[in-house]
Order: sequence, then C-alpha cells, then structure tokens
Amino acid sequence: MADVMSMAEIEATAAGLGIDLSRVDWDAIELPPGDDFDSKIDDDKDLLQEDNLEFEGGFGNIIVVDNLPVVPPEKFEKLEGVIRKIYSQIGVIKEDGLWMPVNPESQKTLGYCFIEYNTPQEAELAREKTNGYKLDKAHIFAVNLFDDFDKYMKVPDEWKPAEIKPYTPGENLQQWLTDEKARDQFVIRASSDTEVLWNDPRQLKPELVYRRAFWTESFVQWSPLGTYLATVHRQGAAVWGGAATFNRLMRYAHPQVKLIDFSPGEKYLVTYSSHEPSNPRDTHRVVLNIFDARTGKVMRDFKGNADEFATGGTGGVSGVSWPVFRWGGGKDSYFARIGKNVISVYETETFSLIDKKSLRVENVLDFSWSPADPILALFVPELGGGNQPARVSLVQIPGKEELRQKNLFSVSDCKMYWQSNGEYLAVKVDRYTKTKKSTYTGFELFRIKERDIPIEVLELENKNDKIVAFAWEPKGHRFAVIHGDSPRPDISFYSMKTTHHTGRVSKLTTLKGKQANALYWSPAGRFIILAGLKGFNGQLEFYNVDELETMATGEHFMATDIEWDPTGRYVATSVTSVHEMENGFNIWSFNGKLLYRIPRDHFYQFLWRPRPLSFLTPEKEEEIAKNLKKYSKKYEAEDQDVSMLLSEQDREKRKQLLEEWERWVKHWKQLHEEEKAYRQTLRDGEVSDEEEEYEAKEVEVEEVLDVTEEIVSYEFDQE
Repeated sequence: MADVMSMAEIEATAAGLGIDLSRVDWDAIELPPGDDFDSKIDDDKDLLQEDNLEFEGGFGNIIVVDNLPVVPPEKFEKLEGVIRKIYSQIGVIKEDGLWMPVNPESQKTLGYCFIEYNTPQEAELAREKTNGYKLDKAHIFAVNLFDDFDKYMKVPDEWKPAEIKPYTPGENLQQWLTDEKARDQFVIRASSDTEVLWNDPRQLKPELVYRRAFWTESFVQWSPLGTYLATVHRQGAAVWGGAATFNRLMRYAHPQVKLIDFSPGEKYLVTYSSHEPSNPRDTHRVVLNIFDARTGKVMRDFKGNADEFATGGTGGVSGVSWPVFRWGGGKDSYFARIGKNVISVYETETFSLIDKKSLRVENVLDFSWSPADPILALFVPELGGGNQPARVSLVQIPGKEELRQKNLFSVSDCKMYWQSNGEYLAVKVDRYTKTKKSTYTGFELFRIKERDIPIEVLELENKNDKIVAFAWEPKGHRFAVIHGDSPRPDISFYSMKTTHHTGRVSKLTTLKGKQANALYWSPAGRFIILAGLKGFNGQLEFYNVDELETMATGEHFMATDIEWDPTGRYVATSVTSVHEMENGFNIWSFNGKLLYRIPRDHFYQFLWRPRPLSFLTPEKEEEIAKNLKKYSKKYEAEDQDVSMLLSEQDREKRKQLLEEWERWVKHWKQLHEEEKAYRQTLRDGEVSDEEEEYEAKEVEVEEVLDVTEEIVSYEFDQE
C-alpha cells in the first residue's frame, strides 16, 4: 500500500486535478472499525460460529467507486493518492487493492475504480459513508459493493410481494423492576466470572440471576437507568439486557476501546480509544464515537491528538481526562467539552455545534452542567497577577446568555458541586492569605431557583481548616463538610433553609474528632455514612441527620468502596483487588446492621443496578410518606411471614444437625462394638472396655538422676 499523504499534499494534488476540496468534511469519514468483534465477545461455540468473520468470501470485500474525475496519465498518481487518502481512513486497503481502469486508446482513466478491503464489514462501511459524497460539484461518488452487480443481474422480471414475517414482541427490558419482593440487583466481577445477583436481605444472602465467564475483557457498566449492562472488548463494546437471560442487544464496533460513557437518558453511548503514535515524539491518537444506543449507528465521531482532549474531567488514560464529553440539560439534548479558550456545546438533533460555533471564554479552566436544567457553570482563573479577578459564571443554553457572575479574588483553586435537583450550586474556593504563603477555604452558595440567583458566602469557624470532603444531600437542602486535620477531623452539617433563618444558610451541628475522610449520603437523603477509608481501615458510622444522632458504628477492614442501593435501603461495602487480602463485599441495612458477608478472591467490581426515575408526583410521594403505616401493613405481614419462615428454617436446620450427630455417634458405637473381640485379643484376653474393670495402683519408682564423686580432705587430731 502506498504511503498515506499529508493533508497539505492532498490539497496540492487535488488542486492539480481541478478538484475543490473545500467542501470535503474529513471529520465525517471514520477511522476503520477493524476486525468485527462479534465472534470474540462470546465464549459459546454456537455464537462463535454464528458471528464468525468473513474473509474473502466471494467479492463482498470489494467496492466500486463511480463518477471519479477522468484524468490523463500524468495525473493518474495524484488522483490515486486522493482516493487512497479518503478510503484508507475507513478501512485497511489490501496491498495492490486499488485499481483504476484506463482506456487503452486515450490512456485516460474511465471514471471509476475498484477498492479491495480486508473484510466485507469495511467494504460495507465504505459504501455507506461515501455513496453520494460530493468531492466537488462535478463529481458525486456512486459507490456499490461488487457483489451487488451480480445481485442486480438476478432480479426477476416478474414482481413478487415481499414475505411478511409475523410480529414477535421483544423481551421486556424492565421486567426486573416488577420483582414481587421489591429487591434490587447488582453485578459483581471476581476472577474471570461476572455475576448478576438479587440482593435478598430477608434470606441473608444474594440470589444468582446470571453468571458468565470471560464476559468482558476489562470492566462492566450499567446504563444510567439500569436498562443495559455494557461490556468492553478489544473489538468494541456491547450491551445486554433482559430478565434473567441477559441477551446481547447491540454491539458497537470500536477497535481497542478503553472507556465508555452513556448519556443520562441512555439514548447514546460514547466510546473512546487511544493509539500509540508511530513517531515517539507525537502524542497518542484519540478516537471518540457517539453511537445511537438502540440502533448502533455512529451519530458523530471525533478524532485528534491526546493534547486536544486533555482538559477537564476527573480521570482517564494517556493524558486524556474522562469523560471528554459531559452531558447536560437534564436530558440527552446537549453535550459539551472544554478546549483552549472555548467550551464546545453540541446539540443531539443534528450533532453539530450550537449556532455552528463554540462558546468562547478566554482561559476557561473548568465547567459543569446543572443536573436538571440546560445551565453551564464556568470557572475562569485570575489573570495578570490579580489585575483580572477569577470568576464563576452561569450560562443558559442554547441562548448562551449569562445568568449570573461572581468575581473572586486571590484564588488558588476552585471546585463546583451541584445539588442533585439543580436547586443549589456550591463553589469551594481556596484563597491565598495576604502573605501568599498559605491558603484558606470558603464556599460561595448559589440559589439557582430563586429570583436573580442570590449568592451567600460561607466561611468555617476556623478558616485555616483543610476541607477533606463535601457532599450535598440528594433531593434535599442540606450538605456536609469534613474539615480539619487527620487523623480526627470534624464534620459539620449545614442547611440552606431553616425555620429560623429562611433563605439563609445555617449550621446544624458539628461532630468533633471523627475517623472519617469520605461522605456517602443515602439516595433518599436523611441518612449518611461517615466513612474512614484507606488509612482509616474501613471505619463506618451510620448517622441520622434528621435526628442528629448516630444510629450505629461498624467496620469493614480495608474497605475500598462504598455504594448505596438506588432506594437507600441497603449499603454495600467492598474490598477490591487493590488489596491482596480480605477481598469481597458486605451488605448492610441503612441503619448500620450487618446483614451478610460474601468473600471473593480477586474481587474487581460491585455495582448496584440503577433504577429509572419514579413516575409518582411529589404530591403523591408526600401523601405516601404521611400514610406510611397504612401502606406498610402489607409488608409488615410479609416480613412477619418471612421471619416465621426463617425461624422454622433454623429449627429444621438444628433438627437436621442433631440427627446427623446421632447418626455419627451410632456409627462409631457400632464400629466400637464390632472391634471388641479384637481389642480383647490385643490385651491378652483382658476385657478392659469398661472403666470400672481397671484397677488403679500407685507405684513408686526410684531413679538415679546423677552421680558425682568428690574428694573430701580432712585432718586427724594428733596428741
């Protein structure tokens, strides 16, 4: 295959051919998807046979590109370079796999060419992407698979109606939500197995739903509403769903995919890969695809160097922060990424930039979306040695109007925290002292839903306290802060609205000297876990914020992760394989009762299955909360039945253990009796099985332990 030409070379050669490349959208042409990954996802032989790759099966890997420029011999190589540039981005062209026929009389090209790929999948993608593509006004590609010509020649002269297949409804992907016991599911990965299980606290153990070995090559991930379970493979990603079978629903071709991310409403899946550069001085080549989750169609792809995607996010690979794109607006309407001096905001109706241009913000350092509304919060640091202050701005999308701005001075760092309903925004601001030798921390609290978005300033009683952790109460108005120095920092709770201070933030309480470095609110609010992970060896305190009292304390030694179930009824603590010992997970009740422990060697992941949003109105939820006793009678009766069943099971288990013990004793007594004659023979005819037949005698035995000779000198008296 000829060397790939640079863009400058392509433009120069195209100009020599009289082709206008200004209309060519190079970003619309994807990189090659590589090998089809269907056969490698499944370990089952039947699926391997079903999804096996097709290499050179007939002519399915060849396309015919028509309506090319007709050029003389001196421009042949230039035209070939342009065609190769376009089609080598879609797939790997085989060696000598590009052939442009020439008119033997005029020696000019005939206006079409044949391109041979390694696989039919690449050929099909090339046909889909470039058929009808405008190279310029005079040359619009007409692309067909070579095999299609044979198919068109076999079209019968007489028309026959298509066979209508009977409709077969698909599997209900939400059936797991109808569990009669109202249980939740979770997925775990340990060793080579991935398992989906029911959490069954009444039985004090999990119940297996589905198990599969080598289901993924790196990790699994639930979609945000719990509909899909995604797996990641070298050839791409796949999603699975169903009640108990977990059938494969869709696959997404993206070779060497490393990370994935769903849009909040599960409509789209973002995949990411990075590739080692051929020149060590270059950065990694990054490819991002945005797929329609249901159809598997690529809606938009992005390609570039790692440096172009390295700003923002919380973590990633090869210098790229993840997620590169952040979804916002409360729905799947918008996604955005940060660049140098810009925030690029895209809308999903056309997958293009809003107003066809990025939002220009000089020196923007970070941004975040409101969880509920199309509002962006932007942070811009200080410039010019403090001549231009830092600022936090709220920008409405799609109009890009600035709703509110707050200037900040002497800022060393800034971090933004949205409350889950988008009602409040907390901005943690680290500021330099006057001497510039140290920093102190305060909070700027935005009330998003109130008129003109008022802002309050909150400073801790001890301004020099280090902020260890911050967390909003989900769906609530309270937040918690861990502040102070290890090993025993303080924890303070605040409210954005109280009866005595309406519209004013106020402190509820401060807990002194706690072994905690992380905060985990219940998804339903009210309860929180004050956790001491890492150096604190898994200390847990279950705290009721309504009553401002500790419900229970516990410990999960070496715990690395804590996750509430989506209802806020149960909590999972786990020790993953970052530690070599104590791997596995524990399930606790919301008030700190340890329900059961599951040890697992080489434990990698624990993820609760998310639940979709409730269809109940806030008024209905409030009515249920007021009349909870009426609704709970049914479940109290069920709990009592389960308790009686467990008691009966315990009695039955004890009875079985007693019967087993009695059988064991009877067996050995029988064996003892059968060997009685043999024992009597060994004792020279003496019968000594019974204790009273023995005669006890006391015998004294003298034993010389040591003998020592000593010469004693003495004198005789002489008279």
